[in-house]
Amino acid sequence: MYGSLGFRILKSKAPQHAFGNGFGTYNSSRFIHTLPFATVKVEEISGAQPAESDEFGYVIHDPKQSSFSLQGSWTRSSNWNTILDPLNGESFIKVAEVDEKGILPFVESLSQCPKHGLHNPFKAPERYLMLGDVTAKAANKLSLPEVSDFFAKLIQRVAPKSYQQALGEVVVTQKFLENFCGDQVRFLARSFSVPGNHLGQHSHGFRWPYGPVAIITPFNFPLEIPVLQLMGALYMGNKPLLKVDSKVCIVMEQMIRLLHHCGLPKEDIDFINSDGNTMNKLLMEAKPRMTLFTGSSRVAEKLAVDLKGRIKLEDAGFDWKILGPDVQEEDYVAWVCDQDAYACSGQKCSAQSMLFMHENWSKTSLVSKLNDLAARRKLEDLTIGPVLTFTTEAMLNHTNKLLKIKGSKLLFGGEALHNHSIPAVYGAIKPTAVFIPLTEILKDDNYELVTKEIFGPFQILTEYKQDQLPLVLNILERMHAHLTAAIVSNDPLFLQEVIGHSVNGTTYAGLRARTTGAPQNHWFGPAGDPRGAGIGTPEAIKLVWSCHREVIYDLGPLPEKWEIPKAT
Repeated sequence: MYGSLGFRILKSKAPQHAFGNGFGTYNSSRFIHTLPFATVKVEEISGAQPAESDEFGYVIHDPKQSSFSLQGSWTRSSNWNTILDPLNGESFIKVAEVDEKGILPFVESLSQCPKHGLHNPFKAPERYLMLGDVTAKAANKLSLPEVSDFFAKLIQRVAPKSYQQALGEVVVTQKFLENFCGDQVRFLARSFSVPGNHLGQHSHGFRWPYGPVAIITPFNFPLEIPVLQLMGALYMGNKPLLKVDSKVCIVMEQMIRLLHHCGLPKEDIDFINSDGNTMNKLLMEAKPRMTLFTGSSRVAEKLAVDLKGRIKLEDAGFDWKILGPDVQEEDYVAWVCDQDAYACSGQKCSAQSMLFMHENWSKTSLVSKLNDLAARRKLEDLTIGPVLTFTTEAMLNHTNKLLKIKGSKLLFGGEALHNHSIPAVYGAIKPTAVFIPLTEILKDDNYELVTKEIFGPFQILTEYKQDQLPLVLNILERMHAHLTAAIVSNDPLFLQEVIGHSVNGTTYAGLRARTTGAPQNHWFGPAGDPRGAGIGTPEAIKLVWSCHREVIYDLGPLPEKWEIPKAT
């Protein structure tokens, strides 16, 4: 067995209320001895007693160095990054990170993969079958209640969200793996042929790997995003280097162990923990043929320049929802709005950031119901919880700036959570909604402020009248992020008008439209940007992880009595 991927885990006094009912019915400690890949007990990830990770897993002992996955083996590091428990501020995980002096082995590992990849339609095609078999085994493992429960609770521990939200992430990942079992991997590489101009000539289009590639993923979906992109990269023949946000990388470490257990060759993946500057330097030196980045727009734009465009992005999403003129199923629509804005404490790239209410909806009790639904959210079951990228002060300051806009008002929230031990480096506010008049949003002095993405439990509400739909569409046109959107209406002419004048790559339309909760059975990704990445579907995998190669066969025979023609 191989050593750990760089974790020291500290046992602590984590607040038990945080994992009460939200932790489901399974007892993780019962399963640790029956999960052959697992090297950690979820309930022991805390801060009172030191635990070590040695070559055979996590045991209670004196701490020592641990390691990273490189070319199928682990390399030791002594550079530690201490992760604070998002629920109580204790040092509960120490991640061994590579610094800039230690990147050379990773650079060399990527350089050993040729541009034509680990496999392609003309090279090592048996790998398509091998990956189909590995995927089938992994899908089966994740379908087991004890395994899905293990990952759901591990996700909860490092990226606090309700058990149902965490389990949903595991289920989507498992269903994705089911979709690519057996022959489905080689079906991704399906080619096409076109007859030529003469006998013996025909052209073939193939999907071709990039070879050495890199994947950088964020904290908010520590299992789903890296697994779906990692497997897509492998399916198409690439050698990926994976970096997950260090705050949550323990989740993917355990998943890689599961994949190894299911037969994935250990040298197929390199996995690194590092800070952003180190990873940037590694990318500049290794020059991967393609990099997939999921995260902030600021970093995305920097990488796009640094990597000279060899990148696919799934960056920020200031996502909108429009309630059309046909009011119906008020309770259901209110519930979906609450889920879209505040599930996972609003820390989804698809979270509802702005709600446009037709004047007909403004006459209903919708806002009151939104307030009531938001008030149900409690830290005890993690239906509201720590915000890992914005502090409480930053979110409340943003709220106060918005409330200086003429006609604005606080609908609910706008204050810090009480009676908690969430550290100040993170955020903790009540679900918040601020109303801004439509005409004020359009003003140049206000637009950037109003459309700033707050990656937390925060949204903007506004109202439009029947003749103001063009103003709404103007607001949408000026936005720079075009990820998800929802048009809540069963009026076909209204849907036609809004869809035809908007861009968002994943748009839900109809009475049950939402912005979040994308499953594995449809495309998820932005539109309107040639760098936009997709995830989850055959189309997304082929777009992100392969390029087109045309092979033209021209075998003859030559025409009878062929002669060299005149010079041209």
